[in-house]
Amino acid sequence: MHLKNLQLNQFKNYQSAKLEFSEEINCMVGINGSGKTNLLDAIHYLCLTKSAVNAQDNQNILHDMDFFTVMGEFEMAKNSLEIRCVVESGKKKQIIQNGKAVEKMSDHVGLLPIVMIAPDDTQLIKDGSEERRRFFDNMLCQLDKPYMDNLVRYQHFLKQRNALLKNFGETGRINKALLEPYDLELIRLSRLIAEVRLEFVNAYKPLLLEHYADISGKRETVDIHYDTTCTAEDFEREFYQNQSKDLILRRSTMGIHKDDFIFEIDNYPIKKYGSQGQQKSFLIALKLAQFEIFHAKKSTKPILLLDDIFDKLDDLRIEKLMQLVADQRFGQLFITDARPERSAGILKGINAQAKFFKVEQGHVSAWDQ
Repeated sequence: MHLKNLQLNQFKNYQSAKLEFSEEINCMVGINGSGKTNLLDAIHYLCLTKSAVNAQDNQNILHDMDFFTVMGEFEMAKNSLEIRCVVESGKKKQIIQNGKAVEKMSDHVGLLPIVMIAPDDTQLIKDGSEERRRFFDNMLCQLDKPYMDNLVRYQHFLKQRNALLKNFGETGRINKALLEPYDLELIRLSRLIAEVRLEFVNAYKPLLLEHYADISGKRETVDIHYDTTCTAEDFEREFYQNQSKDLILRRSTMGIHKDDFIFEIDNYPIKKYGSQGQQKSFLIALKLAQFEIFHAKKSTKPILLLDDIFDKLDDLRIEKLMQLVADQRFGQLFITDARPERSAGILKGINAQAKFFKVEQGHVSAWDQ
């Protein structure tokens, strides 16, 4: 699978742009703020129906305009697939496959697997559990349609239950019978979702450990644990025991929305005890393990987006990553870099077709390095 071309219309800082890509390596170069990351984000939209940077679709429209379109032509098993994403102010977002509108966004997610490594990935380690849940949920939603359906249903019931708890607190009138249908469904879905997460982590962990050992030179050991109460035999009993607490706090305090994924280095939390270099190595290993598991489950290599990583990595880690590129472990690769000469030098020794694009304030042109 690869992306053959990309067309933008009124997307972020682009009035219009059209690019033809290499099947192997594509490098966008230009000063910071010129729009390099926006090109990667457009590809992210085509694959996952949403931005990797800004969750508000309308905020990705060019200033003073009222819509944007992103269109790309993919080749999958020698078949062509045209994807168009249209966002118009005040209207529902549209994803169109070969001229036919997709009824539900969830029907599109997972069709075009993609992995992105970006500077903000440090949030996975440094921020709270919500970031880590989102990371693993995004992976599972690309791989497992029933999981995505259950997760969407869970989030709907959780929102409704929390609204009911808030209403009880504001009015002072409590009717526990109204909670029962929400309780039953949240308990059921929590068990189902937690079991899938646990099974996934067990398959994902060996890949993570392998990549970290390779990147770090086996100087230390890392681990990952899925922290949940939802698989315990007494989960249902504890859920109901927490009902009084929920009524006081006006929110649901048990369920898969409270789970976490614990990252460790030498048996200690990497968030507290890992150096910057160790945390960077762990993040790259997380994403490379994601790539490997997508490749195995989808039987195709995902598109890999590397946003500004040469600035964030030392020479050793860049060398390790580029060795994987040279060994053709990846499929189509998109890279952004603010220093053109550096990218050209790094990619020069790799036996792969590399195409360079110069980005200047929302304008893109081919660059012959």
